[in-house]
Amino acid sequence: MDNLLTALILSIVEGLTEFLPVSSSGHLILVGDLLNFVGDRAATFEVVIQLGAIMAVVVLYWKRFWGLVRPQPYVRFAGMRGIWLLILTSLPASVMGLLFHSMIKEYLFRPATVLIALVVGAVCMILVERRKHKPTCISLDDMTPRLALGIGCFQCLALWPGFSRSASTIMGGMLLGAKRPLAAEYSFIAAVPIMVAATGFDMLKNLSLFTAADIPFFAVGMVGSFISALLAVKAFVALVGRMTLVPFAVYRLLIAPFIYYFMVN
Repeated sequence: MDNLLTALILSIVEGLTEFLPVSSSGHLILVGDLLNFVGDRAATFEVVIQLGAIMAVVVLYWKRFWGLVRPQPYVRFAGMRGIWLLILTSLPASVMGLLFHSMIKEYLFRPATVLIALVVGAVCMILVERRKHKPTCISLDDMTPRLALGIGCFQCLALWPGFSRSASTIMGGMLLGAKRPLAAEYSFIAAVPIMVAATGFDMLKNLSLFTAADIPFFAVGMVGSFISALLAVKAFVALVGRMTLVPFAVYRLLIAPFIYYFMVN
């Protein structure tokens, strides 16, 4: 793991795609395959650099996270209520991930399964956007336990690499009554606990695979993913109120033939 350019490339891919509905894990698997960066160490590296992207969200939404510790009057998504909503959202995928972690890594971290997930996710995004629905939840303070748990159930789809955690949670939020900007904002915030848990679990399980010499590789990965995620989230927040998920679905469908030709066929 001495190729810092590989770390930089993968970190940029991670940061740009983690919070967009295009699947960061799918892109990392595919780019890693192109760079011949594969195996258990590669898979763990791709999980660990998510910490950089997570920190970007914490920085951008620090007031909301601070409110979980020091709630303010008249702010409903705060304190124990806000923490409970995030727990409800994190619970389904956490349980599924713990139960099927080894199986997911063995059978789903492959270009062919990523390709299928990209296409299926894209079709779902188009169908959700075509569905006529009137939002009942506009802001984070409108979040309910039912909505939080429902989004958490949809988040289980993200255990299929290529489907996209943000796509599954944003679509789930919209189907359950959240306005698109709220669904996106909550998707970013709810990503933090589930990603910290997944990253920590993977690091502890595979710590023996690495040595102190790998620290620069991880450092480059985390810094690169932090900066690129910061830019990606800012851009997406600015656009999500004015555009649908359809352009992201089209992008997924457009890259599918290239993935099939170069990596699956």
